Amino acid sequence: MRARRDPRRIEFFQGTLDSTSEITEARLFDTTLRDGEQSPRTSFSYEDKREIAAILDEMGTHVIEAGFPVNSDAEFEAVRDIADASSVTVCGLARVVDKDIEAALDAGVDLVHTFVSTSDVQLEDSMHATREEALQSAVESVERVKDAGVECMFSPMDATRTDSEFLIDVIEAVTEADVDWINIPDTCGVATPRRFYDLIEEVVSHTDARVDVHTHDDFGLAAANAISGYEAGAAQAQVSVNGIGERAGNAAYEEVVMALESLYDVDTGIDTTRITELSNVIEEKSGIDTPANKPIVGTNAFSHESGIHAAGVIENSDTFEPGVMTPEMVGAKRQLVLGKHTGQHSVRERLVEAGYDPTDDQVREVTRRVKDFGAEKKRVTVEELTRFADDVGVEETEEEVRL
Repeated sequence: MRARRDPRRIEFFQGTLDSTSEITEARLFDTTLRDGEQSPRTSFSYEDKREIAAILDEMGTHVIEAGFPVNSDAEFEAVRDIADASSVTVCGLARVVDKDIEAALDAGVDLVHTFVSTSDVQLEDSMHATREEALQSAVESVERVKDAGVECMFSPMDATRTDSEFLIDVIEAVTEADVDWINIPDTCGVATPRRFYDLIEEVVSHTDARVDVHTHDDFGLAAANAISGYEAGAAQAQVSVNGIGERAGNAAYEEVVMALESLYDVDTGIDTTRITELSNVIEEKSGIDTPANKPIVGTNAFSHESGIHAAGVIENSDTFEPGVMTPEMVGAKRQLVLGKHTGQHSVRERLVEAGYDPTDDQVREVTRRVKDFGAEKKRVTVEELTRFADDVGVEETEEEVRL
């Protein structure tokens, strides 16, 4: 990855935002097909998985966690076929259990991601194992993958609720076993950006392996924690498209990618122009609706209704948009929404787009009607706008350009 140098960006990072040098490397590990599919009431078919993986691959996503091969024959086949068809690294998940690791290896993945709980609450009440047993199984599993000549990632599950001394013991042990990647999961979403930064900085200082982070969104901090992980020295973050996943979900693919690209000026190598397309596919296949106010991919992300905002955006979109991120960058379109808060600038713009040539008085009258209609909580569509224009007697241009 290389950091871009775009002279136009300077104006946006003077003053309070005067640095973009905190992150120099940023890889993306997509877990939509594994953790994302673990969203309650969500299930991807074999065809769904192949379609989603193909888009992720074409976009240049660095790692695709295709699934949990031991889970079922269908899951195994999907992971195997994605591994065969993809040009990027494909990962398979495995517990620290021989049959899991064998299934992942047999599926032909490039990277085996193995994990064991390390927090006392999970060891005692979920795994029913001791710390010593967890550490031993972690080392043995890493050694098994490495002996097979395959890249290995190890996760101390629930790392953010694990005793700090024991966590470092586990990290040093798997490092000695020659693990390639250590993933630090905030399994229950309890991390905060500053605390997570300190944790990742500590982990990086105790291992020669590359560090990856996996953050959950229980308190709405997943993307912020992922970015904090990069700042502390992690080379990679695990993300899920639209943020889907267990409970409140994971760090959102689109949010982390665009924060890296636009706020940190890091070239991830990912084709961001397909982000909206990818988001729409995941919304359809997962059955999880994307909120209108969802960052980057929500329908409101680049929409404007307020008269002041719309007037500014018509003059220069940078006035009330980030400037360093445009709808075109993510394959979306800017919208001027008509409603209760609409101003005359927006109405004039939409009338011209619809093929009309209004006078100032006509714009004022159509705007009044738009506001009154919107105040009744009714949606002002293009059809309504043209009806208002015709009622007011606005003339059409010679070359009609109806929306």
